[in-house]
Amino acid sequence: MTFCTTCALPSRTQFASPELVEAIVEGGHDRADDPAWETSGAATVEDYALWCGHLCGLTCLRMALGPDAPSLFDLRDGALKYGAYTVDAQGDIHGLIYAPFAEYAREELGLDATVHRTLTVDEIAGLLDEGRTVMASVHYGIRRPERPAPGRGGHLVLLTARDGDRFHFHNPSGISPETRCAELPSAMFETFFAGRGVSLGPGHGAGPRA
Repeated sequence: MTFCTTCALPSRTQFASPELVEAIVEGGHDRADDPAWETSGAATVEDYALWCGHLCGLTCLRMALGPDAPSLFDLRDGALKYGAYTVDAQGDIHGLIYAPFAEYAREELGLDATVHRTLTVDEIAGLLDEGRTVMASVHYGIRRPERPAPGRGGHLVLLTARDGDRFHFHNPSGISPETRCAELPSAMFETFFAGRGVSLGPGHGAGPRA
């Protein structure tokens, strides 16, 4: 775990070995060959390999909770109980589903979680100015912002701060330190952004329940 100098929150990836993220997401590296898989909290390497590619949203949550957050798979187990993910008859995983996720964050983790079914970059700026963090739906191509955005949505990043019109965010599938703790002008960010997300702020008695 490393800490971001801009926002002082932990920088984490949804894969147990940050140095393998590029190989996994762009090179087809077998997730089951991640030597650090046990640090995720998964019970088995098979469970880790099946789920880690779906846990960008919970990695965002884990970063927002700070350095003492539960393990990634402890959060997965909690989110499953609230229906924030579903698994169909074919074994395909669906989620993160925002409403039950927000209920989980409120009820079990003490966070003030609000679903934004429509959201603009100006509204994101306002939420950041209020001291909230924002889980925003973007295209995973945001890890290579030098390329034109190939689409919008399908992946979640955690916006933590802004400097004028520049957004600072943490990307759970960033392929380098610079793309894991990244900054982009809001206009460039918008080209990847699907216009929805979840904002998080401290609640009463914030923190994971014992």
